Amino acid sequence: MRLGIFGGSFDPVHLGHLLLAESCREQARLDEVWFVPAARSPHKREGPAASPSQRIDMLRLATGGHEAFRVSTMEIDRGGVSYTVETLEAVHHEQPDAELFFLMGADSLADLPTWREPRRICDLAIPLIVRRAGAREPDYAVLTQLVSSERLEAIRAQRVEMPVIDLSASDLRRRAAAGQSLRYRTPRAVEKYIEAQKLYE
Repeated sequence: MRLGIFGGSFDPVHLGHLLLAESCREQARLDEVWFVPAARSPHKREGPAASPSQRIDMLRLATGGHEAFRVSTMEIDRGGVSYTVETLEAVHHEQPDAELFFLMGADSLADLPTWREPRRICDLAIPLIVRRAGAREPDYAVLTQLVSSERLEAIRAQRVEMPVIDLSASDLRRRAAAGQSLRYRTPRAVEKYIEAQKLYE
């Protein structure tokens, strides 16, 4: 099985997240994509605004009906700061025969060497680097100290491109707080859930 792992706060999940995941599924021929909401991101000073159960609910509403999308609660169940390397180790233990791919935007690639055990991350999973259409070519040079030349070529060969969609969770939270519309920025079911729960107000 070709299994994609997509981590993040998903606070809230929006159409940009879903389009990135679908672009990876299609172009990298993934059998499944697991959305893995973080308990607490090591790269963000403040924790998520929505509770863990609310973020899980929104992800399930957003991905419901897609036969290849799953929501995994492993990082939330583990608690504490969520480190990618620990998650990939756990998935590898659970799915030893799966070929793992780690979904990440091209803008995050430059930071990868600063993550916990970046070499081990690249051993466990092939980073699927997603470039927005029209954006610069990702700088793969940051990986030269982390992987072999053969592994680097495998990573470059798996590059994914997605259409430009300028959405961010922080903007959705700001809009919700201001009473502005979230329509066409997140799935309708998630929009109604945010309204019903009075999230981000």
